Amino acid sequence: MSDATDRFRADLTALIGTPTGQIAVAVSGGPDSMALLALAHAVAPTIAATVDHRLRPESAAEAWMVADWCARLGIAHVTLTPPADWAPQSIQADARAMRYVLLTGWAKANGAAALLTAHHADDQAETFLMRAGRGSGVTGLGGVRAVRMEGDVRLARPLLGWRRAELRAVVAAQAVPFIDDPSNADPRFDRVRMRAWLKDAPIDAAAIAQSAVACAEAAEALDTVANLLFVERRREDGWDMTGLPREIRRRLVRRVIRDVRASAPCEGQFGSATSVEGILNALEAGQKATLAGVLASARGEIWRFAPAPPRRSY
Repeated sequence: MSDATDRFRADLTALIGTPTGQIAVAVSGGPDSMALLALAHAVAPTIAATVDHRLRPESAAEAWMVADWCARLGIAHVTLTPPADWAPQSIQADARAMRYVLLTGWAKANGAAALLTAHHADDQAETFLMRAGRGSGVTGLGGVRAVRMEGDVRLARPLLGWRRAELRAVVAAQAVPFIDDPSNADPRFDRVRMRAWLKDAPIDAAAIAQSAVACAEAAEALDTVANLLFVERRREDGWDMTGLPREIRRRLVRRVIRDVRASAPCEGQFGSATSVEGILNALEAGQKATLAGVLASARGEIWRFAPAPPRRSY
């Protein structure tokens, strides 16, 4: 396993530097996350957590399997569960949101240098194609980011350059136990259908994953430009949008709305890109629009943003 360990150490160091403390690993019990656990344990002090969403009868046994393996290796492990009143509406989306709430809270409480998840190149390719099918722009096509902040916790994905088959080879070489989640074969889920299509498609998943990396880099560059223009285009009465490409306007609008919301109380939650698209259309048409408690108006190419007046109550 030495070659795999050396490769993983290099990938992890490229993302977070040499760990100065223990690293936290999210482990579901599947082959990908068990490979991540084995690799992380080989290069740095490691703690592990499994989220049991309690959505399937088998989930408790899967968490126990991870805990048992961690005990054999001397890795501190905890099983995290949602609050008793948790009632997911969209199972995959709500489960993902709850998973990150639990995992980041645990990682922060333990002072971890980073929280690692086992997303890999095949996951990245599936995400890219699913989002392309939904008409996503460059940010969405950027897929899973290699490293980002999730609240106060640094979230890192050191396996994005690895293929699913390579990770299975890691667990096989070390006789690491794992469980295949039956939901990964359930065709009701978009990702499962995309995975099945990719298996026989005349297209290289690794190349698709590289395209996602290129999109992520482009999105980061566009955000950098928007942040610079946030300062350069600011006027006493708003922001001057003269001559700016629509994509830059879109990102600058998001940046300004965040600034307004941070500086003053605003009603409502900050919406999605679709909501930003609506306010962008309204402003380009010279109309007023409200988003997430922020009132936007346009006087020619000068766009103004301010906290929306409180709603009247009768």
